[in-house]
Amino acid sequence: MIKNNSSNFGKLPASGYIRQSQLIPAIVPFSSATLWRKVKKGEFPRPVKLSERITAWDVNSIRAWLESKSARGD
Repeated sequence: MIKNNSSNFGKLPASGYIRQSQLIPAIVPFSSATLWRKVKKGEFPRPVKLSERITAWDVNSIRAWLESKSARGD
């Protein structure tokens, strides 16, 4: 269950990209393995490759995901 409160949104930058180390556990309360499992199943936004070794998530897609979880009560 994701608790959608102002603290989750307050931890996100206004725009741009966020890396996995910034995302877990500050924004989403699950492990790295669970994050990637959810990405694979289409239950979490897909990241983008910023370079060969850097993968990150668009902050707007994370905000939308958090809002959808809150609206459904997940």
